[in-house]
Amino acid sequence: MLPQEFIRQKRDGGTLSTETIAEFVRGITDASVTDAQISAFAMAVYFNGLNADETVALTLAMRDSGDVLEWPEIERPICDKHSTGGVGDNVSLMLAPIATACGLAVPMISGRGLGHTGGTLDKMDSIPGYTTQPDNALFRKTVDEIGCAIIGQTADLAPADKRFYGVRDVTATVESIQLITASILSKKLAAGLGSLVLDVKFGNGAFMADFDKAKELAQTLVRVANGAGTKTTALMTDMNEPLASAAGNAVEVKNAVEFLTGRHRDPRLETVTLALAAEMLVVSGIDDDPAIALGRAREALETGRAAEIFGRMVYRLGGPADFVENYDNHLASAPLTASVEAPRDGHVTAIRTRAIGVAVVELGGGRRKREDEIDHAVGITGLQPVGTSIAKGDPLALVHARDEATLEAAREAVLAAYDIADEKPEIRKPVAERIPG
Repeated sequence: MLPQEFIRQKRDGGTLSTETIAEFVRGITDASVTDAQISAFAMAVYFNGLNADETVALTLAMRDSGDVLEWPEIERPICDKHSTGGVGDNVSLMLAPIATACGLAVPMISGRGLGHTGGTLDKMDSIPGYTTQPDNALFRKTVDEIGCAIIGQTADLAPADKRFYGVRDVTATVESIQLITASILSKKLAAGLGSLVLDVKFGNGAFMADFDKAKELAQTLVRVANGAGTKTTALMTDMNEPLASAAGNAVEVKNAVEFLTGRHRDPRLETVTLALAAEMLVVSGIDDDPAIALGRAREALETGRAAEIFGRMVYRLGGPADFVENYDNHLASAPLTASVEAPRDGHVTAIRTRAIGVAVVELGGGRRKREDEIDHAVGITGLQPVGTSIAKGDPLALVHARDEATLEAAREAVLAAYDIADEKPEIRKPVAERIPG
């Protein structure tokens, strides 16, 4: 079918066949379809949507546009997790080694920061020498030898998605739930997964703030992934405050290492991380009982096995051999720090989480434009959670900056993001709901 006829059919509300969708995606991959035609199709989908079968077909066609990995040499179940992104969300750094210590193989393909949300790859780039874009041979060898690898999408994995997303990003069509679903899952399923767990965020720091819209996305992701042959479930988790007490890149890596070694663990972060680990064990078939799975994940953390695996993964992918033991010596630190002091006595009742993420971007810890370089050293630490009892002058957070101007701007942004009142607020559960497969 001619691309313009394909676009017209969806523009007019028609249903596309699996074969037609596959043909269009081949055109995206070999460049026989133009950027203008991709844009027109994306806008037609934005307004008219795709049904479940069309979304599965688009997901599989984009998955199959490049390499689809297989793991015949690995006898462990192959499982991964994907988060829709948030602020202080460094879960992947702890989750991959915890799940590996419990008997899973975790080939984790992650992304970079998007808008105010941090990206796992940008965090891992804080580690000197760590290779976030290895070739497939090194990726496979690391998963085979260590059990997990946290890397980025290579040119050979779902290349149609990479081009399609680049067009959507500049044509106001990113927010389509069906296109988000196909984009996320095409990359994940190209990794050859047996099962997948999704962490779908909602709240004022999430990509989708509204709970009902986030739940619709979670249900669509779960339905399409299972329709594509990968057993998948999702957890709905709260992003109405930063998940970790640190937001940035090197500062979140430090937070993750201290979590793994037991030096410091933020309670909400621990709850979400272990809940996702338990869900991975259940959906992959290692455990039938969620309570047993949770206990297994906690044991892997408490015994230090997960920390050991993280250190070995870092070294295998080019990082320092002693990174876990001497992370402070390897991670970059910002030259300036300043405390953000509470303006009054009371309790922290709310945090405008998106504003914290934006403050990190303004410090240089995120991108204003796609080609921007990231300053891995800057960020915000010591973020006090909702419910904290605080006195006037107590620190709400600590800003790490490169210069005085960005330091002061970030201090003002953090102060404006915090609400303090006399009454202690109700504390929300970090895991709100499970979406079964």
